[in-house]
Amino acid sequence: MPFTTSIQPRRQRLSLYTAPLHLRHKLFNAKLSPDLQKKLGVKRLPVRRGDTVMIMRGDFKGVTGKVVKVDLKKVRIYVEGATRTNSKGQTVYYPIHPSKVMIIDIDTSDKIRQKIIQRRKKE
Repeated sequence: MPFTTSIQPRRQRLSLYTAPLHLRHKLFNAKLSPDLQKKLGVKRLPVRRGDTVMIMRGDFKGVTGKVVKVDLKKVRIYVEGATRTNSKGQTVYYPIHPSKVMIIDIDTSDKIRQKIIQRRKKE
């Protein structure tokens, strides 16, 4: 846990739930696909809206889709194709933890993100 030095689970949970948003952003790192790793020279990147991801764990394992929403408060992402029906009969997106997905394709329209990739690139 990057936010505390305590080994007590309650302290780790507390630091996770009360972490400021700029530190929570670090929890959104997800593994890149092997092709993307070779292309970019980076193993992990934070998930952003517009990225194409494949879900690796859970009920929606194997589902590929675009990230529709990123929730920094709950540390969850919402992916097209990972939906369920709620009690009212409406279709809603299912929340997925970012560590349980693999990024297949990234949205490179942001110049700042391209700078981040260049900075993190292995030499």
